Amino acid sequence: MAASGGVGNGNGNGVVVVFDFDKTIIDCDSDNWVVDALGATDRFDDLLRRLPWNSAIDAMMGELHAEGRTVEEVAACLRAAPLSPRVAAAVETAHALGCELRVLSDANAFFVAAVLEHHGLAGYFSAVDTNPAFVDGDGRLRILPYHDFHAPAAGHGCHLATCPPNMCKGKVMERIIDEMSSCGRGAAPAARRRRAVYLGDGRGDYCPLLKLTERDYVMPRKGYPVWDLIAGDRAAVRADVREWADFEDLEAVLLGIVAECITSEHHDDDDDGDGEAAAPVVMSPAAAPVECRALPSTLASGQEAVLPKAVHVPN
Repeated sequence: MAASGGVGNGNGNGVVVVFDFDKTIIDCDSDNWVVDALGATDRFDDLLRRLPWNSAIDAMMGELHAEGRTVEEVAACLRAAPLSPRVAAAVETAHALGCELRVLSDANAFFVAAVLEHHGLAGYFSAVDTNPAFVDGDGRLRILPYHDFHAPAAGHGCHLATCPPNMCKGKVMERIIDEMSSCGRGAAPAARRRRAVYLGDGRGDYCPLLKLTERDYVMPRKGYPVWDLIAGDRAAVRADVREWADFEDLEAVLLGIVAECITSEHHDDDDDGDGEAAAPVVMSPAAAPVECRALPSTLASGQEAVLPKAVHVPN
């Protein structure tokens, strides 16, 4: 599913930054964070022994609803999830410099929206691709797979072992790259596809980074599964790999890449014969932490009207 609604900055610099959500934008796994906060850890672990993760978290939301837990309690847990001010500053600065920002996550639309809205960051993202979620007529949060893998649906068709059955981020990245290829600074699309920067940490982040080329950048979180996968076969990854360990690293590495890309674009324009000298890239000071903004105190039934809608992604 894709959620749009991010504000345009009108100064595109040819860079598309794609963020994972769990352990990248926030410093935890959002599913585990909610389950632990609501005292359901053991029950969730039991569900995981019998169900795929995406199905298990949906079933867990059903059990919590049945015992009287509300959607607002779930949202309150998410508002307390750890999000570094360095991440907020990186998002704000990258957007101000002209980057298009997107989220590509195996979390779900409700969890992602709750966090980004609370921290005032939702408007910086042009799209969110994640598992669909909505509040049904009974007030129960439903979480569905991005790629339906329940028969007779065929699933996403990717055979890479690191992709869960409900979502192949590589398939989504292929679509994003197709969209990127239609844009460029006045040049032919085939010659001047925009650059991608992909940030992630988990096994599911390995497939999308394999879709990137030498023109792009990968920012794996050092010491996490995707870093180990890259280290195990470095030649398989064509993109420029720039690791990060903590959120100060994330901010510094990301903004450094953006500066490189902007400078490279200016040099490319000069090589095209426009005769203008490349303007220096000036990085503004890191933005102060954004002020938190809480979600409405009551989330009504039918909340799906304000949640991102699903779009079909070819298998």
